[in-house]
Amino acid sequence: MRRLGLAGALEQAGRLLHWKAAMEAGRMETPERIRCALEELGPAFIKLGQVLATRVDLFPPDWIAEFERLQDAVPAVPFEELRPQLEEDLGASLDAVFVKVRTEPLAAGSIAQVHRAWTPRGEAVVLKVRRPGIRKVVEADLRLLARLAEMAERRIPELARYRPREVVRQFAASLRRELDFVTEAHQQELIRQNFADDPHVVIPRIYWEWTCERLNVQEYVQGIPGKDLNAVEKAGLDRKVLARRGAQAVLKMILVDGLFHADPHPGNLFYLPGNRLAFIDFGMVGRLSENRRAEMVRLLYGLVARRADQVVEAMLHWSGDDLPDEEGLILEVELFLDRYHGLPLQQLNMTAMILDFTAILREHGLILPPDLTLLFKAFITLDGFGRQLDPDFDIVGESLPILERVMAERYAPGRLLKQGWTTLADLAEVLGGLPRDLRRLLRLTRRGALQLHVDVTRLDHFGHQIDRAASRLTIGLITAALIVGTAIATTSTEGGPLGTSLFAVLGFVAAVLGGLWVLVSVWRSRKE
Repeated sequence: MRRLGLAGALEQAGRLLHWKAAMEAGRMETPERIRCALEELGPAFIKLGQVLATRVDLFPPDWIAEFERLQDAVPAVPFEELRPQLEEDLGASLDAVFVKVRTEPLAAGSIAQVHRAWTPRGEAVVLKVRRPGIRKVVEADLRLLARLAEMAERRIPELARYRPREVVRQFAASLRRELDFVTEAHQQELIRQNFADDPHVVIPRIYWEWTCERLNVQEYVQGIPGKDLNAVEKAGLDRKVLARRGAQAVLKMILVDGLFHADPHPGNLFYLPGNRLAFIDFGMVGRLSENRRAEMVRLLYGLVARRADQVVEAMLHWSGDDLPDEEGLILEVELFLDRYHGLPLQQLNMTAMILDFTAILREHGLILPPDLTLLFKAFITLDGFGRQLDPDFDIVGESLPILERVMAERYAPGRLLKQGWTTLADLAEVLGGLPRDLRRLLRLTRRGALQLHVDVTRLDHFGHQIDRAASRLTIGLITAALIVGTAIATTSTEGGPLGTSLFAVLGFVAAVLGGLWVLVSVWRSRKE
């Protein structure tokens, strides 16, 4: 409607018909309209919007802001509908396992809802219960999304650069992991072990004797919700200390452990006495391999040392087969580095830097790997969380000591020596297997079983072009022959209804049709 210039007419029609939805739709910008559509489509599509909110490399800030507004709150399932599934997963009645279970949920989402309970030992726990039948609904929605993404990528050229099929594939993998509470519990337990020696960070303990695919039982955390800053003030907690410890915890997850909470917003945090923090809800977790962390260190070094070529090399490596204008990309990165070089730490805005960096990626059609999009999203969320607690919060200053320590450890003599021995061992293994591989290669050659397959890029397209050209040439020759034959036939003394022979009329019509076909075919080819 907007592209046709009818948005104003739609709004006026809505006003005349007292149709509020039409009036609002006429005034909405595209990102807001997409967000509202996802909300109306239901839980799986809301989850899709929440995942799209992490894709800062694909969407500009106004789209990301709208996606972040998507709320996961849905009406709770009555507890009596949950009871049969709960007792099936526990293998016993609720009364036999827990002393008390509150039927009113602490929270309800599209995938699960949370209830509080107490064990026979008097421990307060949280029961995260998957909604009954939700897997079938999600799988049906995922099939629909895959089909819609395929249609969009094929039929709408301006959407193709967003790679909708790849986005849906990543979303499907993420959502299926979220449906399996055992996977979430394992991730939470690993992060808990990584902070075993940190008294300032609390990760709830998992009760494995009751946890399964549809049920996650974990320790209940009693604290101040991350959004309630007034309660933080009343409790006498130090907001600057909380901001610093929260940032250090997330940076440790990212740069040291390689396993991090991908959505550390205030809703997933609790503040505890002694300026401690508790992280909850590990449904969205990011992973960084050791190689990926090494690449991040090299990228950060390139940014610090103003090495635009090194930064571009990392960007091209991450973006796979995409081949943008490398010279133009280097120029953009140099301008980006000049913009932020020499600024005092207090004036550096991490969120602005990341958004400018991802804007360069979007302009050149480059797409980040999924693990790095979660990383960038975590940095942006962390920066916002820190500034909410402390307006003078400086995430760059908090990051530098950890980065320096990671770089020092990575290039320490002992580590380099260990890497050297590992490389030598791999080389020795390859050399040891070389005679066997050569014998096998020679055996295949003698038997004539060695085949060489050459795959020429876009050869199929070239073949189609040759085929179409041959078809046009054939039709053109036939048309020319018909014209000549028609000219001869018109000299016949036996006239038809128009004074010419029937064969001459038929030949003339066929020649006109053949000529028109050739012209249309050439015109369509040039348009493509």
